[in-house]
Amino acid sequence: MKTLYLVGGTMGVGKTTACQELKKLLPHSVFLDGDWCWDADPFVVTEETMAMVRQNICFLLNQFLRCSVYENVIFCWVMHQQEIIDSLLAELDRSRCAVRAISLVCTEDTLRQRLGGDVAAGRRTADVIERSVARLPLYGALRTLRVPTDGKSPREVAESLAALGKAPPTAP
Repeated sequence: MKTLYLVGGTMGVGKTTACQELKKLLPHSVFLDGDWCWDADPFVVTEETMAMVRQNICFLLNQFLRCSVYENVIFCWVMHQQEIIDSLLAELDRSRCAVRAISLVCTEDTLRQRLGGDVAAGRRTADVIERSVARLPLYGALRTLRVPTDGKSPREVAESLAALGKAPPTAP
């Protein structure tokens, strides 16, 4: 049986970096970052573009889930609403996989510090800080397991995620 890791969290919480580490820890793993399915300039959010990105994500995840080579499929994206998680799961072939729905969380101070460093380094624009902070409380309402990232290295977060793979499946 495969394991599908759905790893959500607000911008700057450490999803991509932790999932890259998780991919190294787990056997026969593949990783998809939802942002890779919608890297556009200008970045335009409409009903049409949202439907497109969800179709892109589900197509790729289903390909990974059907491929006999992969035992662990890792996906990360902001996923700040239960409807996003539910709509993705509704389109995925989960007949031979256990789902681990996880939200990475941290304190507002940690988030501001991380994003401030990214802004200073030119990796993000300053407006991301307030947008990300505003989403942080939304993760408490989701049907996900929460993994704090404060004071942890990406490897330590990945180890926490890997340990969840040994727990009974979650049912988002």
